[in-house]
Amino acid sequence: MTQMRFNLSFNPKKQKKTTEADIQNITSPETMDKKQVAIVGAGVSGLLACKYCLSKGFKPIVFDTEPDIGGVWTKTIKTTRLQTPKALYQFSDFPWPTSVTDDFPTHQQILDYIRAYATQFDLIPHIRFCSRVKGISYDGPSSDTWSLWNGTGEPFTECKWNVTVENTQTATTQVYTVDFVILCLGRFKDVPNIPEFPAGKGPEVFKGQVIHSMEYAAMDDNAAAEFVKGKKVVVVGFGKTGLDIARECSSINGLEQPTSIVYRRDHWKLPDWAPWGIPLPLLYLNRFSHLLVHKPGEGFLLSVLATLLSPLRWGVSKFVESHIKRKVPLAKFNMVPQHSLSKDARSCMISYMPNPNDFFDEVEKGSINLKKSKTFSFYDTGILLEDANTTIEAEVVIFATGFKGVKKLEDIFESSTFGQSIASSPRVPLYRECIHPRIPQLAIIGFSESFSNLYISEMRSKWLAALLEGAFKLPSINEMQKDIMKWDEYMKQSAGEYHCRSAIGALEIWYNDQLCKDMGMDPMRKNGLLANLFEPYGPMDYTRK
Repeated sequence: MTQMRFNLSFNPKKQKKTTEADIQNITSPETMDKKQVAIVGAGVSGLLACKYCLSKGFKPIVFDTEPDIGGVWTKTIKTTRLQTPKALYQFSDFPWPTSVTDDFPTHQQILDYIRAYATQFDLIPHIRFCSRVKGISYDGPSSDTWSLWNGTGEPFTECKWNVTVENTQTATTQVYTVDFVILCLGRFKDVPNIPEFPAGKGPEVFKGQVIHSMEYAAMDDNAAAEFVKGKKVVVVGFGKTGLDIARECSSINGLEQPTSIVYRRDHWKLPDWAPWGIPLPLLYLNRFSHLLVHKPGEGFLLSVLATLLSPLRWGVSKFVESHIKRKVPLAKFNMVPQHSLSKDARSCMISYMPNPNDFFDEVEKGSINLKKSKTFSFYDTGILLEDANTTIEAEVVIFATGFKGVKKLEDIFESSTFGQSIASSPRVPLYRECIHPRIPQLAIIGFSESFSNLYISEMRSKWLAALLEGAFKLPSINEMQKDIMKWDEYMKQSAGEYHCRSAIGALEIWYNDQLCKDMGMDPMRKNGLLANLFEPYGPMDYTRK
């Protein structure tokens, strides 16, 4: 395999060999005018990072393994739709076209929208497709003794990152030397999360086929249908992906070959976004709703107010739960969660289940079987539910069990020190969910979750571009670590065992307030006290400076 080394001014149409002198002289005076930024990933976060870097005069280059933009939306299940209303999932300066009338667009409509955004802001020329980043290495001193990020507190120093990129079409490798790296890898692709089994009880003893939902989604629609047609299918996992796959399998096989769903615990599923006729954002996405909860870094008065209003917080949760129970027959199928809806909302474990009656009609008819079990194992012709000591015959098992996002982040660093700094904590420790205090000249965007990942990724991209421009400086490493600990405590209290997801669900406004203050923007984005207190916040509120 050929390996070459370039700075970001490299033009792939005019390749020339670099000399040892070129490697020693990392940047030339001509390239110093525009700092060079490598962005890994051409999903929504990567496109936003590219757009805002360009707006500040930087020189970004985006690397993506796929031949197209879109990230998780490039390979999806046929029936996948947006989980949140499109008003919450849109670019602040590029609204959805009027031709998209459904509040929950299809995955193809989402892809078309993302492509139109990239075209509008001329982002495609900055993207290297079919380019897999094999690793990144920092060419600089250890950060162990620093009191300030990067040693100086500045976003750029004389030190560089080397980004090793493999072209998956030509099997050639190139090393790009850059001033800054932005990782936009996401949590929901590339590295599947497959449960571990004791020896002799895993997929190796099973005579059928075992795949991950990632592999199923990568098939074209006809191939996916053919793969499950006429077969006994077990779907492991009951999140949005598991639900979509089970519905597809059931629609193909019906009663002749019922589809089974095996899952560990129950979570709340929204039948719509208007409980008892009240839009959900009025209950969870305005400033008044934030007064009901304790927040990281809140002062004494806000803490007292949150305590006094806690009965109202409980009442809001029960109000929405009652609507779900009315619309979705959870009790009938022993599926009522043991925890509050607020916990699922704040940990981003809640999912949208349109047309729940259609799904449960299939359950009642027997074309879908629901099986709850904390543990299971394989045998030659199926799986054994160990809680109930019952078996399910299967020919295909599809794991809809998520991804190992932390592993993907850890593995991209050639330095084990940086990799361990990412993976050593239960939750990836990022200041403002973007900056690791001990990893210099690098940011991560799109890793933590929210009700609308696009909208929050845009805010982070704006914040990062302002940081790189020098509009503000980060606090000391010690102060950043203290702030991270405050958010850790909040997430442990609000999300419990799911705090490692780094979710800011239903706390987006408080989080965005911190970003706005850093950038010198007024966090109060609406006109008037009542509007700021009671109207829901969304992407369009952050269009102006």
